[in-house]
Amino acid sequence: MRVAVAFDHRGVKLRERLLEELAALGHETVDLGTNKPEPRIDYPDKAREVAEAIRLGAAERALFVCGSGVGAAVAANKAAGIRAAICHDTYSAHQGVEHDDMNVLCIGSEVVGPELAAELARTFVAARFDGGERYVRRLEKIEAMEKEFTYG
Repeated sequence: MRVAVAFDHRGVKLRERLLEELAALGHETVDLGTNKPEPRIDYPDKAREVAEAIRLGAAERALFVCGSGVGAAVAANKAAGIRAAICHDTYSAHQGVEHDDMNVLCIGSEVVGPELAAELARTFVAARFDGGERYVRRLEKIEAMEKEFTYG
């Protein structure tokens, strides 16, 4: 699987461990940076890059890391077709994919350490969307909301 990875200046502390884990699992990474804590990177800029990577087909899913995971999730969800969530536990990391077709896993580098982050990434990329009728119906409702509330 092609997995985009993006980090803001606070999220970069999990960068090496997550890249290492994805490589060990045999996944191709689309590295959207950053690789250093300075200069400060605004998470909405990274959210745009993550959304474009998925929407244009450069990646199937993404890992997006900021300090808390909150800004990453809020910003990424502004793009149609992006289903991002903060997951700091493995249940949410797989259930979000299985039931909600989550395509962006947001992690807070100030909330979880490198080993839990690697476990979350492992769980996320291994999960598959269930495709059940009720899950598809719910996704269709989300898509309708995206169209209804599109600005401009």
